[in-house]
Amino acid sequence: MGLDAIFLIVILIFSVVLHEVAHGVAANALGDPTARLEGRLTLNPINHLDPFGSVLLPALLALSGSPFLFGWAKPVPYNPYNFRKGGRWAEAMVAGAGPATNILLAVIFAAFIRVGGAYGIAQDMLQLGFLVVLVNVMLAIFNLIPIPPLDGSKILDAILPYPLSHMYRRFRALLEFNIFLGFGIVVVFILVFGGVFAQFIIAFAAALAGM
Repeated sequence: MGLDAIFLIVILIFSVVLHEVAHGVAANALGDPTARLEGRLTLNPINHLDPFGSVLLPALLALSGSPFLFGWAKPVPYNPYNFRKGGRWAEAMVAGAGPATNILLAVIFAAFIRVGGAYGIAQDMLQLGFLVVLVNVMLAIFNLIPIPPLDGSKILDAILPYPLSHMYRRFRALLEFNIFLGFGIVVVFILVFGGVFAQFIIAFAAALAGM
């Protein structure tokens, strides 16, 4: 495994950890202490790593030369019945906190690249910064796809008018309670659209970073 692939996996791990912690922080702010009580509001990756989703799958994708690198941490638990703020938008706000954190990281490191390039920072550092932008753009956009159990499904649920939301919620519950079916659809999406999606992510990240 090349050095770039190792850096990608390390960046992916810390990015998905921050993604999940953001879910927990948002839930706690809205009144649900579940994640905090279970020790999930920590940046210690050991508390969040999923052996398959955080390590094995990214390594297999990197070793196979896949244009699409993806992974996940253990989902942060929350109980929507504990929410005291946010109303019907509370679950969408918790779901959106993860992608929003990835977007923020991408923007910060894109700014670093733009400023660093102007001030002659070493190319290796700029390239490492671009990997951070690339991984976080990918995580943000992919998680916003409205396929349960991805975050976008909870956001779409809140946006849809009530009759459509009610029907969609039943579809969402079906996939979330049948985890293999839900992730099966996600895997099919990756297999069918992974190459095109990867090209779009690379182009978007490059435009954001001015590279």
